[in-house]
Amino acid sequence: MKNKITKLIKSSFVRNVLIMLTGTAGAQVVAMALSPIITRLYGPEAFGVMGTFNSMISILIPIVALTYPIAIVLPKSAQDAKGLVRLSLIITVFFSFLSLLVLFFFQNQIVNIFNLDEIAPYLYLIPLVVIFSGLLQVSEQWLIRVKQFSISARVTFFQSIILNGSKVGIGLIYPVAAVLVVITAIGNGLKAMMLITLSKKNNQDTNKSINEKKKTLKELATEYYDFPLYRAPESFLSAITQGLPVLMLTAFFGPASAGFYSIGRTVLSIPVRFIGKSVGDVFYPRIAEAANNKENVTELIKKATLALSGVGIIPFGVVMLFGPFIFSLIFGSEWEIAGEYARWIALWSFTNFINRPSVRSLAVLNSQRFHLVYTVVMFIIRTVMLAIGFYLFSSDLVAVALFSISGAILNAVLILATLSISKKKFKLND
Repeated sequence: MKNKITKLIKSSFVRNVLIMLTGTAGAQVVAMALSPIITRLYGPEAFGVMGTFNSMISILIPIVALTYPIAIVLPKSAQDAKGLVRLSLIITVFFSFLSLLVLFFFQNQIVNIFNLDEIAPYLYLIPLVVIFSGLLQVSEQWLIRVKQFSISARVTFFQSIILNGSKVGIGLIYPVAAVLVVITAIGNGLKAMMLITLSKKNNQDTNKSINEKKKTLKELATEYYDFPLYRAPESFLSAITQGLPVLMLTAFFGPASAGFYSIGRTVLSIPVRFIGKSVGDVFYPRIAEAANNKENVTELIKKATLALSGVGIIPFGVVMLFGPFIFSLIFGSEWEIAGEYARWIALWSFTNFINRPSVRSLAVLNSQRFHLVYTVVMFIIRTVMLAIGFYLFSSDLVAVALFSISGAILNAVLILATLSISKKKFKLND
């Protein structure tokens, strides 16, 4: 047992996860420490506006580069990886310019159709968000490729200090929704700039080859066609599904209700960002390496999922049991209803937390078409659940509960399906 523990501690995978956790943990400590101050400064309405803006940009962010940045980790050739970086940045600039044109000609129609009067003044921040998000995706995936996890950890920590500190500092003088929205809009840009600056000092790639053939951007775009064809639509639909509650709560019950949901979702996403993303970022290149070396990929996915289950059951379980009390104690009595929301969101968030290894594995397993089909089904089912809550029960709480329960069931299905796909794929390759 002692030898197993020693071997586990010394493994590069665990060491890299711990590095990522250190930065993310520090960032979350800062966020959690300042959250009670920030919520008291701005109030539910301001958070509702920020939540609506977040929902809009979260739909666009995953597809700003047609998900080509995710492919940067996969090529054996360093030249191919750099080509994917250039391709991703070109597509990002194109989409930024396109979003500017769309807003210039159709802003009023967009605001009226989606009932976005609350965030209409901030829509012209979207082209900037697109540029920043593309830069961030490229820089994050490049650092994952070259396994410079310590850079990501440091930047995540300092970004949290700067952004949350700004919310408090400016909020003491001018506590309005515009402050939250603008800081949200520039957050990805700030992180991208810090990552790029530090990566120049640590620019290394263990997969370099002296005489490797350089592929054209067209060849690379064709070789990794499954990312824009399957992964981009999947990411788009998944983001829409994530943003649906905020948009529909805003439309039917007002920004305060959306604010309650937003703060509940924000708090419960902390473990996902804290541990789930750290594990996922380190697990992605590891699972790609395992697949290339014909290792037992199914067992790796299973072990990672069970480990996350053991870690996540306590924090999410506590919120399920004591959500209203916790939220009213930490954020103030006016946020007690957010705790009621959080009880249901915690169920969904827990399964979302433990499915990180499965989601990361699908690209390596060449199963992005399946992922797209699954996401379409998920989008339809969860939209129906929201509609039932709104139209049959006229209750925002019932709508959130049905949305969360269906999400939890679908996440469990995804994990089981991924394990099945992995078993079949590697049996065929034996």
